[in-house]
Amino acid sequence: MASTEGAELLAPAAIEAPAPLFARLRRTQPISQVDASGVYLVATWERIEEVLAREADFSAHLTGVLIRGPEGRAVTLPLPESAASQVIATADEPAHRVHRALVQPRLAAARVTALEAPIRAWTQHALDPYLGTGGGNFVPIAEQIPARVVAALLGLPEADVQRHRTWAMLGGAMLAGDLGSQQLAAFARETREMAAYLGAHLDAAGHLPRASGPAPLLATLADGIAEGRIDRAQAVGIAIVLFGAGGESTAALIGSAVRRLAGDPELADELRQAPQLVPRFIEEVVRLETPFKFHYRSVRRPCQLGEARLGPGDRLMLLWAAANRDPAHFDEPDRLRLDRRHPKRHLGFGRGSHFCVGAPLARLEARCVVEALLLQSRHLALLPEDPPVHAPSIFVRRLARLTLAVEAA
Repeated sequence: MASTEGAELLAPAAIEAPAPLFARLRRTQPISQVDASGVYLVATWERIEEVLAREADFSAHLTGVLIRGPEGRAVTLPLPESAASQVIATADEPAHRVHRALVQPRLAAARVTALEAPIRAWTQHALDPYLGTGGGNFVPIAEQIPARVVAALLGLPEADVQRHRTWAMLGGAMLAGDLGSQQLAAFARETREMAAYLGAHLDAAGHLPRASGPAPLLATLADGIAEGRIDRAQAVGIAIVLFGAGGESTAALIGSAVRRLAGDPELADELRQAPQLVPRFIEEVVRLETPFKFHYRSVRRPCQLGEARLGPGDRLMLLWAAANRDPAHFDEPDRLRLDRRHPKRHLGFGRGSHFCVGAPLARLEARCVVEALLLQSRHLALLPEDPPVHAPSIFVRRLARLTLAVEAA
C-alpha cells in the first residue's frame, strides 16, 4: 500500500503551492496512507466519485482529524461524536436531509438574488477607503464581506461584525493540521463563546413574531426545534457550520480571485472589457484554488478502495483540490481558461448529496467583489517586497496576507 509522508503534506511548501504534491499523488499514489495515521488521501476524480457513491461504506461524520504529532509525523486526533458536531456537511442520512431542508429554502435562487444589493453596498463601503489609499492588504475586505453576509442570513446584529469575522475564519482551525495544545485551547474557548452567542440569539429568535417576508435563518432553526425536527444543540451546530462554510470558504475564494487578477494584468483587462466573463473566471478560480482542499469521510465497515484495505476507524481525505486538476477530466488542467464548455463541472463545492448548499451565494459574493474592483481600478499589482502568504492550513486555501498596489479608475 502506498504511503505519503505527513511531513511533506504538512510542510509550508505544500501549503503555499500544493499543486505539485497533488499532481504526483494523482500520477503515482491515487490512494495513499499518511504515515501510519489511518488517514488515506484520495487524489483522483474517479476514486473520489467512487467514494461518494458508496455511502454504505463511508460516512460523512467527522470523527477525527490529521495533525502533526510530537515527533513531526502525522497522527489522528480523535473527535467526540455529538449531535452538535454531526450536522449539515458532517451529517449522514436521514439527519442530513432534515438539516438541508431547513437551510436550503433560505438559500434559494430568489432569496440569494435579493442579497445582491446589500452585498454590493457592503463591498463599496469596504472598497472606498481601500482605493483611496492606493491599496494595501486586501484580506480584511475578503473576510469582512462574507462575515456580513452570513450574519445577515442568520439575523445577527450588524454591530457585531468584527466578532462575526473572527468566528467566520475559525471553522478551518481544527482541520488545519498543525494544532498544538495552545491553539487547541484557544479554538475550544472561541467555539464555546461562539456557541453561547449563537444560542442566545437562537433563543431570542424563537420568541420573535413571524413576519410575512423571509425569516432569518436562526428563526427558521428555532421553528425546526419547535416542530421537533432538530434539537437545540443541532440548531446551534448548524449555525456554527454556516459561519465557517459560508465565511471562510468564501473569503478564501475572494482572496484567490483578487490575487489572480493582480498577478495577471492582461486577464484583468480582458475581464474589464468583457465583464460577462467574470462568472466563468470565478468558476476557474474555484477549480484551481479550491477553497476547501478536502473533506473527510470515515470508514463504516471493512471494505476495499483500490488497493487499500480499510476498516472502521480509518478515514479518507477526499482531495477536491487534486481532483480539480485531474488531466483525466480536464484539458490543460493547470491553466485558467474562460472557454471551458462546462465551467461549473468541478469539485470546488463538493459533489453529490453534500454539494455545498451555499454555492450560489458564494459565487454571487465573489462576483460582486471582482466586478466592483475591476470597474473602479485601472491597474492591480502584487508587491514583490510583500508577497502573498497563505494561512498555515492543509485544509483551507485562504490568503492570510495579500498586499496590492491599486491605481484607481
